[in-house]
Formats: sequence, structure tokens, C-alpha cells
Amino acid sequence: MTTVPVVLSKAPVIRRHVAPPPTAHVQDMPQSGPLVDTFGRVHDDLRISVTDRCNLRCTYCMPDRGMTFLPGPALLSFDEIARVASVARSVGVDAVRLTGGEPLVRRGLDRLVGRLSDLGFAEVSLTTNGMLLTPALPALVAAGLTRVNVSCDSLRPERFATIRRRGDLATVLASMDAAEAAGLPPVKVNVVLQPGRNDDEVLDFAGFARSTGRTVRFIEFMPLDAQGTWRRDLLVPGAEVVRQIHARWPLAAVARADDHAPADRFRFVDGAGEIGVISSVSQPFCGTCNRLRLTADGAVRNCLFSDDELDVRRALRTGEPDEAIERQLRLAVWGKRPGHGIDEPGFVRPNRSMSMIGG
Repeated sequence: MTTVPVVLSKAPVIRRHVAPPPTAHVQDMPQSGPLVDTFGRVHDDLRISVTDRCNLRCTYCMPDRGMTFLPGPALLSFDEIARVASVARSVGVDAVRLTGGEPLVRRGLDRLVGRLSDLGFAEVSLTTNGMLLTPALPALVAAGLTRVNVSCDSLRPERFATIRRRGDLATVLASMDAAEAAGLPPVKVNVVLQPGRNDDEVLDFAGFARSTGRTVRFIEFMPLDAQGTWRRDLLVPGAEVVRQIHARWPLAAVARADDHAPADRFRFVDGAGEIGVISSVSQPFCGTCNRLRLTADGAVRNCLFSDDELDVRRALRTGEPDEAIERQLRLAVWGKRPGHGIDEPGFVRPNRSMSMIGG
């Protein structure tokens, strides 16, 4: 096992990388206990996409026109999602995050949150673009939502409109205030940076983190856009973000311990909060990944950047027992590769975009 510093700083965060595994024979797969892969990585975090639809058309995600979405019958029902989540809970998954598309375009999401909360997950969280969040908050919080992440790619109204094509900045900022007023912890703010588009707002967002107490997480542009326009030179490396902010407000890395979260965290030395960077491309965190994904149409994926999928919808709709669902979860995890391979010569973009997989 090797260690690689994520950024150049006085106290660099360390990412752990693993060597390729021996051939993963299915007969060697554990039949009980937690969801573990051939590297010993335990998977206890389930990302659940409830829809591939979205009310925005962010330039790094979807084209303005021409998207084809799943028909209603293809989507898992809330009962079906809850059943998969129940099986996952029984094998050690203790956190779920609802994603999309935009999850709040799915009506009655609070009912699903309530079902998941009743299963005893330590965390039931939501990632949203914020446009529909404020009116939904009372029901979501009452149902047991524990945390929310809000995406926001510019603090300048006109630029926000250019990047998102729909929606408005004021509504998104108000949703963050409303979430905190409703009793949720400080909101985490997700920012996808792109050169020449919003990379000149790094210090603006750092200042926003300092003034609001919210953790702003800078995310590298990933090869998951529906248009297929991603190139490596269109991302802003996390290390560059940290260098810029550190030059203005000194930062200190926050020790990861056993934290499997994708963001490397940095606190402001003067105590005014923290920021995070998610360097999925330039400094991948595959060696500590603990996430499994359920798509809106019932496929289990072990990596955002892999086309390996296993179908649980069929098991759900043909009357198979929970053991069949558990086996699909175990097979998905057991087949997980050592890393996403973006830097490898043979890397092929996934055939599903982020909105189709679920972030």
C-alpha cells in the first residue's frame, strides 16, 4: 500500500491506494457479514437515485434540449427502494443519500425519507440543487432527514443563470438559510469548478464559507456529462484550489482518521470554518471508497465511472426473496475494481451520465 499526498501543504492529507487484486472468484465471496470487496473495503454508504429528471440544465451535466428520460414504470417505486434499503441495512449499510437528477422533482419524497428513517440508518441525507427545497423542508425534516447538500456553482446571479440555464441564485441561497432554520446542520455547498467559467470565484466561495459557517466543497469536473464534452483540461485541480485559498486565508488539513468521505477537509487556521475539495480525477480516493449506488431504474453500481451494473429491479418484480437482493449487492461489491482508471490508457467513459447514475 502506498501513500500519496493530495495537496502541497504543511500538513498534507494522505490518500491510500491499493494494488490490483487477485482474480475475484465468486465462490470466495463472503455469504454473510458486511459488504466487503476483494481489497477489504467495507461498503456502508448507499447512494439512491430516485429520478433521472432535473428542473435545471447545468452546462457540465446536461444539454439544454434533447435529453431522453426514463418512463415512469421503469423507476423503482418507493416500496421497492425501501426494500433494497432494508436489505442493505441488514448487511451493515448505515448511511443513505438521496440523489437524482434532482430528487425533489419526485413527488412525495418525504414519504421515502420516512421509510428510510424508520429502518434505523444513522444518516438519511439529500443532495439537491435547492430550487424546490424550501417548501419541502417541513415534511422532509419531520420525516427524519438528517442533512442536506446544496449545489451552487456561482455567487453571481447572471453567471449562475448562464451555468444552470434555469433557476435563480436567490432561491438557492434562500434554501440554504431555510434548511438551517429548519434545524438541519450547517449546509454543505457543492461547487463544480471549470476554467474560464467560474474558477475566478474560488476566493469568493471561501469567503462565503467563512461568513456563513457552511462547508464549501469544490468538486472537480468529472467525465460524466451527458454531452460527452469532458476533457481533463476542463477541470480545476483540487490542489490548485487549496493553494489559492491558503495564500489568502491560511489552511490546515483536517486529519481523516477512518473518514471515508470523498472530500479532503481543510480548516481555516483562524477558526472561521472549513472548506473541502473532492479531487475525484487528479487525486482519486478509490482506496478508501465505501459507496454503493442504486440507480433510479434499479441497477446496482459499485463505481460512478464503471459500466458494471447488476439488476435488482427484476428480482423485486418477479417475487424473489430478500436473499436474492442481498446476493446482487454482494456480487456488485465483490466485483469492484481497485480504482476508476481515469488515468489509464484504456479508460472508456461510462455510457450513463451523472444524472442517469445518481451522484
